[in-house]
Amino acid sequence: MTKSSWILPLLFLTGLCAGFVDSIAGGGGLITLPVLLNVGIPADLALGTNKLQAAFGSGSATWHFAKAGLIDSKEYKIGIFFTAIGAGLGTFCVQQIDPGILKRLIPFLLLGIALWSLLHPQLGAENVRSRMNLKSFHLVFGLVLGFYDGFLGPGTGAFWAMAYMIGAGFSLMRATAHTKVMNFTSNVVSLTLFAYANHVLYSAGLVMGAGQLLGARLGAQVVIKNGSRFIRPVFIMAALALTSKLLYENFLKR
Repeated sequence: MTKSSWILPLLFLTGLCAGFVDSIAGGGGLITLPVLLNVGIPADLALGTNKLQAAFGSGSATWHFAKAGLIDSKEYKIGIFFTAIGAGLGTFCVQQIDPGILKRLIPFLLLGIALWSLLHPQLGAENVRSRMNLKSFHLVFGLVLGFYDGFLGPGTGAFWAMAYMIGAGFSLMRATAHTKVMNFTSNVVSLTLFAYANHVLYSAGLVMGAGQLLGARLGAQVVIKNGSRFIRPVFIMAALALTSKLLYENFLKR
């Protein structure tokens, strides 16, 4: 990593912005990972370092949502278990194979999420009857989305929020809060495996993590204060922005 005097302040501000956005709508990794790569950190170290700083943000957001009473431990314990398994498998696989093929599919999935949200304006307005038993829901989505977050990661928060709303019947606000629990789980598991492989640059990760702590706290407070009316447009805009960026990187960039 370049040792210029502006690098650490830049990393802190990046973590701050990503933590704020991620705690509301997800997609923080699409802010942080390019910055880590552009300041000269090799790709293998950048992935592990990204998980270190993200753990601070998701942990901070989880803490503040829990304090506000938006998270029920009875609803997420089994989700933590299966998400941890999925994240461990995904992190192991990404260190063995090229994730390029999966990366090309993600923007289309995100576009589908944004369009579905636009066409169903009442989705997530309030809690509704669950379409799946919560144990079955967490088994399926914990393994699948945990694996995805460990393997690649962009848009995991959006995928979890949509899954909670459609599959579990959660309101968008409740879904956003529980999403952070699952994000934190997969971040910690992935970080542990990356650290074991010596693929974490702690100086950069801790500086960004400090920014993530503050940004996630501010974002969580905004969500708690303003509720679903505020989250929904940010959620849709974040999904569309993420889609545009991935489409450009995968299909248009030369």
